[in-house]
Amino acid sequence: MEMWAIILTFVTVVLSIYYYVFKNVNYFKKNDLPYLPAWSVLRNMYLLFLQRKSVSEIIINTYNYYPKAKYIGFFDFNKPVVIVRDPELIKTIAIKSFDYFTDHRSFIDSEHDPLFGKALFSLRGNEWRETRTMLTPAFTLSKLKGMLKLMNECGTDFTNYIYNMPKDKRTMEMKDVFTRYTNDVIATCAFGISINSMKDRDNDFYVLGREATNFDTIKTLKFILMRSFPRVSKLFKLRLIPDKISNFFENVVKEVIDNRDKNNIVRPDMIQLMMEGRNKRAEMGQELSLMDIVAQAFSFFFGGFDTVSTAMSFTCHEIGVNSDIQKRLQREIDEVIEKTNGNLTYDVINNMKYLDAVISESLRRYPIAIFIDRLSVEDYELPPSLPGSKPFLLKKDTNVWFIVYGLHHDSKYFEDPYKFDPERFIERGKEINNSGVYLPFGLGPRICIGNRFALLEMKVLIIHLLARFNLKPCSKTQNPLLFSKKGITISAKNGFWMNFEKRNDVHPTFMNFMINSVSNNNIETETSTDCISKCLTVEA
Repeated sequence: MEMWAIILTFVTVVLSIYYYVFKNVNYFKKNDLPYLPAWSVLRNMYLLFLQRKSVSEIIINTYNYYPKAKYIGFFDFNKPVVIVRDPELIKTIAIKSFDYFTDHRSFIDSEHDPLFGKALFSLRGNEWRETRTMLTPAFTLSKLKGMLKLMNECGTDFTNYIYNMPKDKRTMEMKDVFTRYTNDVIATCAFGISINSMKDRDNDFYVLGREATNFDTIKTLKFILMRSFPRVSKLFKLRLIPDKISNFFENVVKEVIDNRDKNNIVRPDMIQLMMEGRNKRAEMGQELSLMDIVAQAFSFFFGGFDTVSTAMSFTCHEIGVNSDIQKRLQREIDEVIEKTNGNLTYDVINNMKYLDAVISESLRRYPIAIFIDRLSVEDYELPPSLPGSKPFLLKKDTNVWFIVYGLHHDSKYFEDPYKFDPERFIERGKEINNSGVYLPFGLGPRICIGNRFALLEMKVLIIHLLARFNLKPCSKTQNPLLFSKKGITISAKNGFWMNFEKRNDVHPTFMNFMINSVSNNNIETETSTDCISKCLTVEA
């Protein structure tokens, strides 16, 4: 039934192209603003859908269409969009004038697809502010320090599994194994469930997480239709998350909450924070429903499951093919282990300058989000786009894009932008971070709420990996990497292949560190077998 709905929606789209797209064809022309013609946008969609070009190729061509302008016009199907290129104007919109641009463009119907529609990134106005305020304490310094113990346990389980594998089995596709690590970290830090996805390879959390985040051809088409024609999509009740996944996560959260309420269990994670928020709202006569809690927990899962593992894959690929970078990074890791006697605290990890530079450069070279958006909630006057031109009145409900991939690869801001060079962040990291051209997690009040969590998660795994292994290119390793032409995010065409070679010079203190990181973890957890089996029983 859903396939027929997609086909009918697609036919409706084709029949409506003239009305929905070309009715606005003169929108930017009459305002004397440089713009990409509507036919160019349709051509790009055609090339993307038929996998003739990667999304990175299309987005960089869009960014470079009129390089002298501070901003240009663009058509996202029938909707006029303003693409802002100027760093100072980007900072003005995202920070200084944030009250005019508080929202993202929302296109998911919360009734038909509540996991997406009620998630933090989909919320607007006061509802977003209230939810953001409720969730922010989950990512404070004290909470992250508590989660570090859980991450170390996941990192230890992960590297122990690889360490005990036969030598001929340690050539692996990194995206697959890193996704197992991110799955386990999110399961324990957000849901309070302990999983080892390297051993329990087909656990439901991992399998359903892969299904939820896998944007195959059908899901990509569905996403484009929902985004560009939300009314038609609502009519046919299209949704990105199928019932079985929605029901699974709803049952997991319900079981965790019921178990904690019954047994007075308290953990430093997102579920706990929302349980406390639920109780506070109840005292004020307000409601935080189970689905509200499920949606936020799922958005945390969705936001970190695939994106962080992809970022780690790109990072470790560059570490593996650049032996000088790998050796320098291993020296820093070994020196820190020596100085701290293996006590790698949150502050110690965050002060590892070269590790930070390597990850920062990876997020520049391979940004998680290729563009980010803001929606004008009131009319707003932009300064002239070109010298001698007029200001442009941005009407209420107009979408604004910052093309992150374009900014990160602009030679005006980054010398030799396609070269992987962590040194640029050693020399001028603070300047880059405050420049308005480096946006790996966004900018301003709507910056990714979990950015520090994601960075810590990446750093912990890289420390565990490089303390015990050398990353060595194998026959399947691509260098340079070719981007896949499938999907709407950047990824490697044929995967991220690398050999994990045991180090002969592992620092002796590191083994004690791994043992202590597990034995000192006295935080109570539900087991994956108990909790998930209950959820499946409830679902059935």
